[in-house]
Amino acid sequence: QVRLVESGGGLVQAGGSLRLSCAASGSFFSINAMGWYRQAPGKQRELVASITKSGTPNYANSVKGRFTISRDNAKNTVYLQMNNLNAEDTAVYYCHCYANPDGVLRLYWGQGTQVTVSS
Repeated sequence: QVRLVESGGGLVQAGGSLRLSCAASGSFFSINAMGWYRQAPGKQRELVASITKSGTPNYANSVKGRFTISRDNAKNTVYLQMNNLNAEDTAVYYCHCYANPDGVLRLYWGQGTQVTVSS
């Protein structure tokens, strides 16, 4: 199986920055795409950013120009640098990845990390 462990969430003032990290561990051949979703209270989970194994990023329109996703394939880790945060970015951020520990590509989730932006 694949385990995802997130870190880096917390409380920040509007206009501030945070960096989230998510490390994958377990028995798997390789990690494919990785990324982040978020879920604010009373709202559906939405994609924030994702990145392919080769490093091609994809962003939600709401975070373009403010967030940067990157990954270190040697460490099976994905990062999300979040700058110029605002109150609308307050949510639980969930890391995800696609991996194939048993030869079948599956989607895995982290436990989530809270990001709170105070105005």
